[in-house]
Amino acid sequence: MKKPIKPGATPTALDPEALYTKALRYVQKMYDCDSNDWEYALWSSLSLEFLARAALANISPALLAETDRNASNLYFALGFTPFEERFSPRSIAISEVFKRLAGILPEFTKEHESFGVVHTGKRNAELHSGELAFEGVKGSTWQPRFYQTCKVLLTSMSIPLEEFVGKNEAEVAKKLIDAAADESAKAVKGEMEAHRKVWNAKPDDERSAVKTQAAVWATRQYGHRVDCPSCGSTALIFGEPVSAPTQKLDDGEIIESQDHLPTHFECVACGLKIAGLSRLAVVGLSDRYKKTQTYDAAEYYAPADDWSHYEDDNNEP
Repeated sequence: MKKPIKPGATPTALDPEALYTKALRYVQKMYDCDSNDWEYALWSSLSLEFLARAALANISPALLAETDRNASNLYFALGFTPFEERFSPRSIAISEVFKRLAGILPEFTKEHESFGVVHTGKRNAELHSGELAFEGVKGSTWQPRFYQTCKVLLTSMSIPLEEFVGKNEAEVAKKLIDAAADESAKAVKGEMEAHRKVWNAKPDDERSAVKTQAAVWATRQYGHRVDCPSCGSTALIFGEPVSAPTQKLDDGEIIESQDHLPTHFECVACGLKIAGLSRLAVVGLSDRYKKTQTYDAAEYYAPADDWSHYEDDNNEP
């Protein structure tokens, strides 16, 4: 079938190579500053934004297009020239960029999304308000997560961290990431041990009753059941999907399965709560799990009822 209009090249504003080059320029400006300077943090936030946009555009430039009434932004992102008068292309906000990356890249977790939103949010405060958002902020509070986030984004584009920050800085980044992981591990293990001590101090009959209640609670909640690493009671892992669901027909039923990656853990018996994949990994709760649901085949494939053309039922007494 012949196409009536052929698209041109991807616009520079949405081209992943151009966006990556800009991120590279800003990260080089970052290294011209002292690592504890507010300017260092500011340049890092600018670099992170364009690196995130490059990663999303690398999947498809259309993902950066802001939704508009005539789909002109999408049309432009696909390489066409909109006929709209005084057209000025608009792309999505950086918070939406991080949200979309979290929904597309399995390795880009909620922790990465959250850091990206906060770090670039400080940039907005720095540039568009009287607030000194980066003043006095220690590098140790954000640099490990900055490098972790950059590494995931770069890996999605098959670019090594060394190419982005240089060999020497990549070695520093690895040490910062490892050190942050060690500190996180100590914190999680400390929380787990504290809950275990409180749990062990309770009378046997109280622990037995609470464990039973926890087991009942877990069966009524949406989540993946596991044993609590602190008290051994039935607890729940909650997560987010990282793959498309698969279906199979079995004896008149549709069994749908979907891989999930843990995001947080909760035990109502001892009260232990752990949020974040990196913290869950410390206690061995970071493995993927499958969420399985069963549907009646006839209902699964039946068309949805459309009640929009029906009058309201006014026959009730």
